[in-house]
Amino acid sequence: MHGMINRAIQGFVTDTYGPERWARMACAAGLGFTDFEAMLVYDVALTPRILNAVCGDLEKPGDEVLEDIGTYLVSHPNAEAVRRLLRFGGVDFVEFLHSLDDLPDRARLAVPNLDLPELELHERAPDRFSLTLRWSLDGFGHVMMGALRTLADDYGALVLLDHQDTEDGREMIDITLIETGFAEGRDFDLGARAG
Repeated sequence: MHGMINRAIQGFVTDTYGPERWARMACAAGLGFTDFEAMLVYDVALTPRILNAVCGDLEKPGDEVLEDIGTYLVSHPNAEAVRRLLRFGGVDFVEFLHSLDDLPDRARLAVPNLDLPELELHERAPDRFSLTLRWSLDGFGHVMMGALRTLADDYGALVLLDHQDTEDGREMIDITLIETGFAEGRDFDLGARAG
């Protein structure tokens, strides 16, 4: 598993609950270290181990923790690069949704060996979509739920999301767009600002 995935989990815990709690979770997972290096590749078995330790320590179910990680990745200042990558996909929420098929390729432009899930969007009606995900890490759909919910707010859209597991190992998120201009969205400029 690419270190950026594990580093995102570490960042979520550290920024939300503190470095001491992260150190305790890393110890509980039997990592033998506390800091993931973002550009290294780790044994794929480490990711479920650390997620289990996080869920155990927080006393929360895995789907809730994964959704919280998705929210963190889009809303926390320390993860602004992820928000920028996602917001680059469109000027409104519907345009963003249509850009999701290209997300893994866009991410690989920044990090060439980053493995992200296959994403496939289907437009069922002008206000109804389904997003199908397939990846080696079970439950990633819940991370996308958190990210999608936060991005809808970011764009000022009101949406309903429903996560479903399918029988063939894929996950599916049903997306119902209630209103595109429900609230004022957060400011976003394509050009990054220096300091």
